Amino acid sequence: MRAIKGRQSRGGDSRTGGRGRYSFLLLVLSLAGVAICTGLWGPVLNAPLLISALGVVVGLLLILRKLLAPRRNWVIVDGSNVLYWEGDNPKLSSVEAVLADLKARRFDPIVWFDANAGYLVKGRYMGPRAFGRALGLPGTCVFVAPKGQPADPLILEQAEELGAQVVTNDRYRDWAALHPKVNDPGYLLRGQVRGKRAELWVDA
Repeated sequence: MRAIKGRQSRGGDSRTGGRGRYSFLLLVLSLAGVAICTGLWGPVLNAPLLISALGVVVGLLLILRKLLAPRRNWVIVDGSNVLYWEGDNPKLSSVEAVLADLKARRFDPIVWFDANAGYLVKGRYMGPRAFGRALGLPGTCVFVAPKGQPADPLILEQAEELGAQVVTNDRYRDWAALHPKVNDPGYLLRGQVRGKRAELWVDA
């Protein structure tokens, strides 16, 4: 085993990546609108041209904001797995300990839970905002899988999209065919919680 070390991920979360694509699409469509309006009516101000020009400005501003945003060192936490890092009973305090360790290492954690996680720790359903409040994270950094759908493939999809590592003791063997990166050294960060302190490592 060897200790973990941070690595820079590619930036924004899945929502940010989606917004980036929509911003680029808005820019392209708006430029096309400007070209069409100019071709039809010449350089004459009219409502369609103004709307298209406004779309160009908004698209450029959104893209510029994304480019200038600080890069994030994302790491995905398999919250439903980490719940059991401190014994046989699920404990939200285990996730809190892992998050504290990751933040101390300057990681930006995103946490995923299965739909039943709230029942395990609080006896009721908990959505992203409820888990975010309990863990001291913004709701945008917490995800809960839909009922009947395991969080595992969603975790791996987001990790690959962000170029992020995954904190879990799960080997994801059931998903290795679709997500072969689970076999890459350093991709999965394993660990345990002892005395409210997290210990993380990767297998050599």
